[in-house]
Amino acid sequence: MTMSADTPDASPDDAPSRAELATRVDELENALEEATTEDDGKKMSIIATKGTLDMAYPPLILASTAAAFGYEVTVFHTFWGLDILHEERSKNLQLSSVGNPNMPVPNAIAALPGMDRVTTKMMEKKIEDNDTATIEELIDTSLEMGVEFQACQMTIDLMDYDEDDFYDGVTTGVGAATAIQDMADADIQLLI
Repeated sequence: MTMSADTPDASPDDAPSRAELATRVDELENALEEATTEDDGKKMSIIATKGTLDMAYPPLILASTAAAFGYEVTVFHTFWGLDILHEERSKNLQLSSVGNPNMPVPNAIAALPGMDRVTTKMMEKKIEDNDTATIEELIDTSLEMGVEFQACQMTIDLMDYDEDDFYDGVTTGVGAATAIQDMADADIQLLI
C-alpha cells in the first residue's frame, strides 16, 4: 500500500519541498504554453502569378479571410501577379475576354480590338454595384490584418519595376528560395 504526502503516516523525507513543487508547476505551465502556441500557429502560403482583374481578387480575398481566422498569411507575387502590388497598375487591371469560358461574349467577338476594355468596364460596374471592395481596399485591409505581401525580386528586375511604386508595407527583394521555404512551413499552400 502506498501512502500519499498528505497522509499523517507519510515520511517527511519522501514528500517534495514547496520549492520543488513550484519548479515543477512552472515547468508544466511553460510546456503547456509552448504546446498551445505551436498548435495554434496555422500558416497559409499563396503564390499569385496572374495580374488580371479577375485573378487579383482570389489571392486577396483568401489572404484576408485566412488572416481573419487567425492564420499567418504570406502572398508571394511573381510575374504578372506583381501588378496587383503596384500602386498605379493595380488601379488599371484588365479583364481578359479571350479564352475565358465564363465570359458572356463569344471568343470571336472577344478578340475584337477594345473588347478587353469593354468587359473590364462591365466587371468594374458589377464590382461597384455590389459594393465589393476594390483591390486597393483589399490590400490595405490585408496589410492591417498582418498579411505579408512579398514581391519577387527576380520579377522586379526582369520587368524593371521601381520598388518605390509598390504599396507601403509590401516586402520587396524576396526570392524563390524564401517562397519555397514559406510554402514548406505552411499548412495550406495555394498557387493562383
